Amino acid sequence: MSTRAKLVVAVLVACGYLLAVLGAVFWVAVSGLEAPDQALLDALIERRLGVVVLVLVFACVFFFLILRAAHEFLVQPVARAAEEALALVEEPATRLSAQGSNELRALVGAVNRLAEQRQIHDAEIDARVRTANAAADADRNRFAVLMSELAQGVIVCNMEGRVLLYNRRARALFAGSSGHGVAALGLGRSIYGLFDRHLIAYALEQVGSRRAGHRHFVSVTESGRLLRVLVAPIPEADGENLPAEIPSAAAGYSGYMTMIDDMTEAFDSESMRDQLLQDLTESSRGPVGSLRAAAETLHDYGDMSAEERQRFLAVVRDEAEGIATRVEAAARGYAAVLKARWPLEEMLGSDLLTAARRRIGERCGLPVGLEEVDAEVWIKVDGFSLLQAMSYFAARLHDEYQIRDLRLRLTRDGAMAHIDLIWSGVFMSTETVMTWELDPMTLAGESSPLTVRDIVERNGGEVWFQRDHAAHRAYFRFLLPVASGQGPLEPIAPRVDSRPEFYDFDLFRHEEADLALDDRLLAQLSYTVFDTETTGLNPSEGDEIIQIGAVRIVNRRLLRNEAFEQLVDPRRGLPPASVKVHGITADMLAGQPPIGRVLPIFRAFVADTVLVAHNAAFDMRFLELKEAATGVRFDRPVLDTFLLSAALFPNQETHRLEAIAERLGVSVMGRHTAVGDAIVTAEVFLKMLPLLAEKGIRTLGEARAASEKTFHARISY
Repeated sequence: MSTRAKLVVAVLVACGYLLAVLGAVFWVAVSGLEAPDQALLDALIERRLGVVVLVLVFACVFFFLILRAAHEFLVQPVARAAEEALALVEEPATRLSAQGSNELRALVGAVNRLAEQRQIHDAEIDARVRTANAAADADRNRFAVLMSELAQGVIVCNMEGRVLLYNRRARALFAGSSGHGVAALGLGRSIYGLFDRHLIAYALEQVGSRRAGHRHFVSVTESGRLLRVLVAPIPEADGENLPAEIPSAAAGYSGYMTMIDDMTEAFDSESMRDQLLQDLTESSRGPVGSLRAAAETLHDYGDMSAEERQRFLAVVRDEAEGIATRVEAAARGYAAVLKARWPLEEMLGSDLLTAARRRIGERCGLPVGLEEVDAEVWIKVDGFSLLQAMSYFAARLHDEYQIRDLRLRLTRDGAMAHIDLIWSGVFMSTETVMTWELDPMTLAGESSPLTVRDIVERNGGEVWFQRDHAAHRAYFRFLLPVASGQGPLEPIAPRVDSRPEFYDFDLFRHEEADLALDDRLLAQLSYTVFDTETTGLNPSEGDEIIQIGAVRIVNRRLLRNEAFEQLVDPRRGLPPASVKVHGITADMLAGQPPIGRVLPIFRAFVADTVLVAHNAAFDMRFLELKEAATGVRFDRPVLDTFLLSAALFPNQETHRLEAIAERLGVSVMGRHTAVGDAIVTAEVFLKMLPLLAEKGIRTLGEARAASEKTFHARISY
C-alpha cells in the first residue's frame, strides 16, 4: 500500500474513532433521562443539529490536516529516503536527500557517510580487479582490434545465429542491406537477415559430417554484390538445446565464424576477360578461314596472273590487318582488366613522400629534402610500386650523372596530384629519359620485370621529364589521381574509449528463445531506446515529428556505435517556442526526407527489439497517427522509463528524466536532441534493471504490468 493510501486510511480511522467516542458519550448521557428531560433534549438537538454536524466536519478536517502534516513531516521523508537508498545500493555515487525531522536528517547523514566509505572501498576493489584483469582485457581487445581491421569481413555468431562479433569490413559490406538504408548487421541481430539460413545450416552440416575445418558457399546481397563466405565452427560447447534448423552434426560447437570476401570486382574482371577472349575467337574465325583459303589458292594455282595474285595478296593483307587490329584491341582491353585488378589504396601524399625520402636515403645513400608539400592531398595508388619507381630514378641519377642532392615536392592541380623528383645542375636528353622509363627496373641488385611506365599506367597516372631553365633545375613529375579522402567505409560514431564496440562474447550463452516474449527476463532482451523532437506537444492537433534518434541495448550493453539519427521535414511551420526547446530550425529541416520515407527505415532499425522511451505515450502517439498514411506499424512491446520510475519510486515528487538521472547517478548530456535524450534514457534504463529485479520485476510481462498499475499510466495524448 502506498503512503498516500495509508494517509487516507488513517484519516478515516481517526474520524471514525472520534464519532464513536462522541456517540458513546452521548449514549451514556441520555440513557438515564426522564421523559420530560428526554423531550427537552430532543427539541434542543433538533434546533442545533446543523451546528453539531458542522462541528463534527470541522473536527474531521482538523484531524486530516494534523495527520497530513505529520505524514508529510514524518512518513513521506522516510519513504523517499527508503526509495533513494534502494538506488544507492546499486549506484554508490548517489546520495540520500536530507529532509524531514532532525532525527531523520541525522540518519540520512550517517547513511551518506557510509555510502562515501563504501564508494571509496569499492573504488579500491575495482582498481585491484582492473589490475588483475588487465592482461585478459588486453588480449581480448587486441583480438577484437585485429578482427576489426582485417580486409575480410568477419562475423561471429552463436548457434542461434545471433551476431556477437563483426568487424568494420563486414559492416561496410552490409551497409543498407536491410533494404531501407539501415544496416541489418549489428550485435544481437540475426545473421539470417543477411544470408539464407539454409545455406549456413547446410555448410555446418557438411563440416560436421565430413569433419572438415570449414566450408564455403557463395551468396548475393540485395545490392547485387557477389560474396564468397567461409563458415568455420567454434568448438567448446556442450551441444545441448540446439535450434531445430541447426543439424545434429553441428553438436559440440558454441557458434561459428564467417569470413566474407567481396568477389564482385574480381568476378566482373574475369567475366570481362572471358568476354574479350570469346569476342577475339569469334571475330577471328572468319578472317582466319579467309587467310587459309587464300593461301591454298596461291599454293594450288601458281600460274595465276599477276593481277589475280595481287588481288589475293590484298585479301591476305586486309584480313591480317583486321586480325592485328582485333588482337591489339583485345590486348588493350585485357590491360585495362589487369589495371583494374591492381591493388590501389588511398593514402596521404605526404606519407608517400616521407617513405620515399627514407627509402632513397637507405638504398641510394642520397640526402633528400622536402619542399612545398600539400598535407591535404590524398592519392589512390599502389604505394610500394611507386616507391620502387622513384627509387629507381634516384639511383640512375646518382649512378650516371652523380646527382648528390634531391628534393621532393607535392602539389595538386584539379583531379591530379603532382609528385616531383627534383635535382639541380644536370639536364639529359628526352631519348635518355624514355629509355629509363621503358627499361626493366634494377635497384640495389634487385630486378623487376616492370618498367616505370608500367607502374605509372597501372596507377592511373603519367610521368614526364621537365626542365626549369630559370632555376637551373629539372624534375621527373608523376601525375597521379587524387582520392576523395580517407575515412571509414561508412559513418561510424567516435569511440568514447579505446575498447572496440563490435563484439560481445557474452552472447555465446544460449538464449531461451522458445519462451514467450513476456516471459523473457529483462536482462536477456534487446532494446531500441528512442526519442523524438516535435513541432509541439499536441500530436492530435497537427504537430509533427522533426527528428528521431535511437540507440540499441544488447546484453545490457549500450551500443553507441549502432545509432539512428534523422531529421524530418514536417511539411509545416516551426513554432518559435519549440525552436527554443530543441534548437532545430527550419533551415536545418530544408531538404530532409518526409516522415513517410523515414518511418520504414526506422522500423527496420528497431526490428526484433523491445522499444524503450521516456514518456513513451507521447512518442508512440505520433507514430500511431502516421500508421494510416505510411502503412508502417510499430507493434513491438514498449517500456516507459517514466512509468517504471513511478513503479520503483512511488513516493518521489517528480519523474522527469533529469530527476531520474540525478537519482540514479547518470550524467545528463545533449538534452533536447533526439539521440542525446535516447542515450540518457538508455543509461537510466540500464540502471533501473537491477532495481526492478530487487522489487521482483524480472520479466518483460512483469515490467509492463507494474507500469500499467501506476497512476501516470492513465495519461493520454
